[in-house]
Amino acid sequence: MVQGDQESIVYGCIKDSNSLAGGSDRRRVNREAVLNLPSADERSLLCRDMFSIPTIKVKQSQYQTDVIHFGASYRAVEYEWSHWIEKFEELLRSMYWVSATVHLETELSGTHSFTWEAAGLYHEPGSGEMQVRCEWTQEGRVSV
Repeated sequence: MVQGDQESIVYGCIKDSNSLAGGSDRRRVNREAVLNLPSADERSLLCRDMFSIPTIKVKQSQYQTDVIHFGASYRAVEYEWSHWIEKFEELLRSMYWVSATVHLETELSGTHSFTWEAAGLYHEPGSGEMQVRCEWTQEGRVSV
């Protein structure tokens, strides 16, 4: 890494319940939301290439939680973090989910963890407020 460059790593997951009615429709909506993100070539803070794409059909014997994981490396994204969060919440508004977690690892200010939880049983696209909690961890210390 060139001196002066600060690498930031962002990773996490979006969870939805597989046991609720309309599982395949929910997965289809979530899949389309991710596929509607710009490609990595478009230099967007959030792009579809950083997300796993959920499959539509899952056997009923599978686990009870659908997990969409994501991750990317950035150059000092913490300076644009409010914009990154805005784009992530825009994505969440268009999806079904129960909870979402984002970890931001920075060279200068440690690791920050952000958690969104649905106000009710789950979040439905276009509905309700989202609750977010931030936790900052550095060298074994935790601050909320």
